[in-house]
Amino acid sequence: MFHVVLYQPEIPPNTGNIIRLCANTGSALHLIRPLGFDLEDRKLRRAGLDYHEWATLAVHDSLDDFRTQVKPERLWPVSTRGQCRYDTVDYRAGDAFLFGPETRGLPDSVLQGSGLGAVLRVPMRESSRSLNLSNSVAVIVYEAWRQQGFG
Repeated sequence: MFHVVLYQPEIPPNTGNIIRLCANTGSALHLIRPLGFDLEDRKLRRAGLDYHEWATLAVHDSLDDFRTQVKPERLWPVSTRGQCRYDTVDYRAGDAFLFGPETRGLPDSVLQGSGLGAVLRVPMRESSRSLNLSNSVAVIVYEAWRQQGFG
């Protein structure tokens, strides 16, 4: 249905939670190297519980490799610096959502990459820095899935 793309994720429990989210929504999870953890990390396994077997997970050496292999029709980067509110977009099956590493977000070189959709953002109070990565993924995936009638 959708593709969740984590660019250089760093924190195992976040990725574990996202594995669980993807398993429950039918979304495919793509991890872009380098990873800040080993896929056998116990914190990752614990956060994902027994959902690993139900999730579609792929690891790619680079964002370009992901784009070449998966060929998503639309790739939506997500950033606190985005100008497009996530709930103003009409999502389609096959859309891919690109999230940056927890401590620094997506680099400008990726945000300005050719062929990317508008940079999405989740609204927050002005005094806030950012949401937890797994929470941000959940907000956007569930909005996109809701638009598809939770099919």
